[in-house]
Amino acid sequence: MNLPFFAHMNLHLVMQGIIVLPLVAVVGILATGNKANLRESVSLLASALLFALVWHLYQGFMAGGVASATWIELLPGLNIRFKADALGLLFALIASFLWFVTTLYAIGYMRGHGEKNQTRFYSFFAIAIAAVMAIAFAENLFTLFIFYEVLTLSTYPLVTHAGTDKARQGGRTYLNILLGTSVVFFLPALVGTWAVAGTLDFTPGGIFPATVSPMLLSALLVLFVFGIGKAAIMPFHRWLPAAMVAPTPVSALLHAVAVVKAGVFTLIKVCVFIFGLDSLNSIAATEFLLYVAAFTILAASVVAMQQDNLKARLAYSTVSQLGYISLGVLLATGAGVTASAMHIAMHAFGKITLFFCAGAILVASHKTEISEMGGLGRQMPVTMAAFFIASLSIIGLPPTGGTWSKWYLMLGTLEAQQWLLMVVLMISSLLNIAYLLPIPLRGFFPASAGGANSAFAPVAIKEAPLPSLIAIVITCLMCVLLFVFPQPLYELAAMVGG
Repeated sequence: MNLPFFAHMNLHLVMQGIIVLPLVAVVGILATGNKANLRESVSLLASALLFALVWHLYQGFMAGGVASATWIELLPGLNIRFKADALGLLFALIASFLWFVTTLYAIGYMRGHGEKNQTRFYSFFAIAIAAVMAIAFAENLFTLFIFYEVLTLSTYPLVTHAGTDKARQGGRTYLNILLGTSVVFFLPALVGTWAVAGTLDFTPGGIFPATVSPMLLSALLVLFVFGIGKAAIMPFHRWLPAAMVAPTPVSALLHAVAVVKAGVFTLIKVCVFIFGLDSLNSIAATEFLLYVAAFTILAASVVAMQQDNLKARLAYSTVSQLGYISLGVLLATGAGVTASAMHIAMHAFGKITLFFCAGAILVASHKTEISEMGGLGRQMPVTMAAFFIASLSIIGLPPTGGTWSKWYLMLGTLEAQQWLLMVVLMISSLLNIAYLLPIPLRGFFPASAGGANSAFAPVAIKEAPLPSLIAIVITCLMCVLLFVFPQPLYELAAMVGG
């Protein structure tokens, strides 16, 4: 996919174009807002072009190319500066590809569900993607922090899209927790790091001098982990279930493309490039935070099992899965960091498929509760089959991509000799099975022996609108393809893990 148009473009310009392009798309979306087909064509074209640019940058990077740019120096040493690296490219490739797929899905969903204010929806979606691209390529913690907050603010109108009291309440919880953790924990951690290290540049091996007190490093690490609220570590996770009042394409954006992935991406950057793995191993707080992540994994899984609302169950599942990524990087081993980076991608495709399926069920059958979904697999066979395959990926079973990130996570616990955490991962996988697989099984094999849900009763097939169905099939196939062809993803992830 090395398109001739991009072949001779300067990589520095390509990277800046990647950040700016979604903002250009906003202008096009607003200009064509009263012509739905044209507006959605602008979104699709911009997202396809964005992925092509990111792919070109990825190819240049793998060939040894360098892309960096300084936009503005606010104070000496405090720059808004960008640089392409392995983790940033991994994140940008996923987000740009899934922007296209989610836009395709949204066309079917927003029309099929009769949603209002669609121009506003597509505009803020594009702004959020621009913030994600800036986060992905931020060369220092200062730049990352600015666009981390831009992402919070740009997704708030998406969370409150419905305009109902419930939506506004969900939006308030969303904003209060994410901005609150940033102001109370993240910002003091950033200022403290600047005061101690004298720089905020992401540096392999970390930036703290060897003379810094381990107690001070522990305090800063705790502030960072709880301050990066988008990573949804308990007890700062309630914003995520609260945001489920949003339309399903927004849920997909929050859970797979942008917000939560920006959180765990930031956590990996801080642990690997601000502290460094050697420092993490010597900090007393690391062990404590590992067990906080382990508690998040198990507790969120238990809560997920108790949810009858499908989106609520998937929301708590996401909290649990983010715990995997946090745990992996806090293990401070090469395998653990590789697992965390890979799980960003594997979870993205698995979870976005599950949310796409939840939205398809809502549009086609108007059902939101799992207890109502008996026999639905015969009405919506493609949707329920995709839900089953994506569930396998979240669980970490072949032949799906989630197998590999779970594999490296287990290797990371072995490398760190954290036997109890290995047991936690095993129990969590069993809980994943318990709260995910009954949904497609209920759909294909309803409990009732007669009536409309009977295996012998004639049922008309009624799937979601075609654009949504195509998006579901694409992300479902990616879950399988990432099992068969994990190598490109692994190469980028392994560069992060050292």
